[in-house]
Amino acid sequence: MNIDSLAKNWWALALRGVAAIIFGVLAFVLPGVTLAALILLFGGYALVEGVLNLIAAVRGRGDDQPWWALLLEGLVSIAAGIAAFVVPGLTALAMLYMIAAWAIVTGVLEIVAAVRLRRRITGEAWLALNGVLSIAFGVLTMLVPGAGALSLVWLIGAYGIIFGALLLGLSFRLRRWRAEAAVEIARAA
Repeated sequence: MNIDSLAKNWWALALRGVAAIIFGVLAFVLPGVTLAALILLFGGYALVEGVLNLIAAVRGRGDDQPWWALLLEGLVSIAAGIAAFVVPGLTALAMLYMIAAWAIVTGVLEIVAAVRLRRRITGEAWLALNGVLSIAFGVLTMLVPGAGALSLVWLIGAYGIIFGALLLGLSFRLRRWRAEAAVEIARAA
């Protein structure tokens, strides 16, 4: 998208900015609602990831490499996703423990997959690093679940407010630039 198009539609950026700021403020004012929405988003993500892992495992059955790790990771992800939707009344604390356990299990399985892949491809260290990060996230969330939930909501809220303010600033700069460009064109004519 070029600058002329952005300047012409500066108001759309302004609306996006206002929406992001409202979302950010609501995350601070209503952290429970924000956390509930995050739990549902996690459930959707875990289901999709689990199904995709199952597909990859089934497709990889005939290969020389063991496919059980992908199958197990897929089943764990699907179970976590279903639990997020079937039992929405779970407390945020219990859900955080489930997310933490999911992160640890999938992290271990990613490290196992990376070790097995190292003989076949280069760059498998990225998968292992992802596994280590998943395990670290899970352990930290288990150690401080309350702080983890609240700080996650606050972080998202702060991001929304900052992102929105930056979009608003950009939209007004584009509006001013467009007005100045129109004056320049009028002077040249």
